[in-house]
Amino acid sequence: MIGVALPALVISTEQGQLTGLGLEGFYRAGRRLLSRCRLRVAGREPVPSQARMTGADRALFVGTLRTTSAPGPDPDVVVERTRDADGTERITLRSWAHRPLRLPVEVALGTDLADLGSIAAGSAGPDLPASVHASGLRWSCAAGSVSVTAVPPPADALAAAGLLRWEFVLPPGGSTSVELRVRPDGAGPLRAVGRTAADPLASAHAAGDDPAVTALLRTSIEDLRALMLRDPAHPADVHLAAGVPWRCGPAPAEALAAARMALPLGTRLAAGTLRALARTQHRGPGPRAGMIPGPRRDAGPHLPPGCTGTEATLLFPVLLAEARRWGLGEHETQELMPAAERCLNWLRTTAGDGTYVPDPHPDGPVRCETQAHAHRAALLGAELLDAFGRPGGDGLRQWARRLRTAFRRDFWIDNPAGGRPAAAQAPDGRLVPHLSAAAAHLLDTGLLGGGIAAPGLLDAVQTGQLARLLGNPAMDSGWGLRGLASKETGYNPFGHRAGAVRVQETAVAVAGLATAGHEKEAGSLLRGLLAAAGTFGHRLPEMYAGEQHTGASAPLPHPAACRPAATAAAAGVLLLTTLVGIRPDAPARTVTLRPVRSAPLGELGLTGLRVAGAPFSVRVGRLGLAMVEEAADELQLGA
Repeated sequence: MIGVALPALVISTEQGQLTGLGLEGFYRAGRRLLSRCRLRVAGREPVPSQARMTGADRALFVGTLRTTSAPGPDPDVVVERTRDADGTERITLRSWAHRPLRLPVEVALGTDLADLGSIAAGSAGPDLPASVHASGLRWSCAAGSVSVTAVPPPADALAAAGLLRWEFVLPPGGSTSVELRVRPDGAGPLRAVGRTAADPLASAHAAGDDPAVTALLRTSIEDLRALMLRDPAHPADVHLAAGVPWRCGPAPAEALAAARMALPLGTRLAAGTLRALARTQHRGPGPRAGMIPGPRRDAGPHLPPGCTGTEATLLFPVLLAEARRWGLGEHETQELMPAAERCLNWLRTTAGDGTYVPDPHPDGPVRCETQAHAHRAALLGAELLDAFGRPGGDGLRQWARRLRTAFRRDFWIDNPAGGRPAAAQAPDGRLVPHLSAAAAHLLDTGLLGGGIAAPGLLDAVQTGQLARLLGNPAMDSGWGLRGLASKETGYNPFGHRAGAVRVQETAVAVAGLATAGHEKEAGSLLRGLLAAAGTFGHRLPEMYAGEQHTGASAPLPHPAACRPAATAAAAGVLLLTTLVGIRPDAPARTVTLRPVRSAPLGELGLTGLRVAGAPFSVRVGRLGLAMVEEAADELQLGA
């Protein structure tokens, strides 16, 4: 159970006690501030009764006790522990005894002040010695110092044992509380970005025939807020960490993808993300000029790791173009145009006189999804250049047309079953034929002016065949889209890119299939992902095992998955807004609705979204007809 309010988080088991085992503890900025927090009341540990998340940053643990003098098996003391990611734990004791109870309370504390990487590698080291400090305890090492203070102050503080002690007398029906506060020395109370006036996301709500939609959107927004980070040098710019607990820092490709999926909640997150990443862009001469740096990423058993910097560089102008459609102001867009132009110049230079965008590493393959990202960047980037009077738009469109023609010929593998797109082209020209979730990016074409979906790399017949492939049980696990088809060599239901269901790719497939008119396949993937979300408390992890959904099964968690994760949380927003089909064009003051006519979740209403800087609410009925219920006064409904 992970509570998140970055840069802080707290990791607990459902038992409630922090034992110091594994990853348990309070963290801030990647360092464990407190690893043990074990409670004993009247000499015994409470019996766990319930554990649940009450918010993205807070968990509630309820336990019970039976005092030694109480007859029968019924407990007469309830213990509630509210544990907050900001470093606060509140312990409340409630008595249901018929006479006053004298309850001694002990809290055993300890820490190693280890960093998360060392803990994950199993090399955290022993607990540090404590000293009595103010109304609590303090620990120090070369990495820093941390203290735990208590309100009310303890009656005893034993440094050698790491113990704080109280003794309370509770009348019948009475209660008392202790609050523990964990703080690094010199640090004040934590103010998470998502809980301040700087919160860039609208507080949207969903309601409909399927009750899961309400919880999914609420949890998605809570998790996005919990994962927000400020640019240290420019605190007004907010962007998303990749996920907790493994990737609490920014990951450019994931940050851009998540900000794009979250555009229906406003454009401020997109603007902050774009500004922060523009400052990382390579400016010097050479083949990397204009690139946004990013690490390499596993690509499964059939391909070498891919460059997320390539993906981020191609996503940058796409996010800027679509943010402008959703309502990003002309002045803010204008300020970001030089960085977008550098990305597009990198695209032109990398493609050169050829047709495809190759892998940036020597002897790397030409990847299917990279061509999809590049094609989308060229078309949406061309519109940006035209809108601001910059040259180069026509050249990008011409290159995109050549890419479409060549890709449909070179990357399509014909077979008696109707064919499939190749995953990549090897340096020797050989096609890599395996079917993976990366093919879903071929359906993500992007949004042009007037609410028009950009053309894709595949023609209509090829798109229809890809839809059938993605809807086949070899790819559709019933819980979402497998990273690799189950019939492919190297399939592993737990493989990062070799069979596990990745939520982002599933959401991209749902949106792309719906846009292309393949609603049956889109609806099946959507319902599977929503069913999986229910088993995860509507907080979807970035991935989970791709084993087949059966009547009594539940998706198996992946031990290395981040949860919450930025792309998984933003995917919840994309899934629901896809159903109502919002296609805005704020510069033209229009919005077009293209709802999923089959209404796979029945009636659905979304309120509190933002289009053109104003609240936007829309409802889709059971017959698939959409109606705008709230919008900016000057916004016209397009045909």
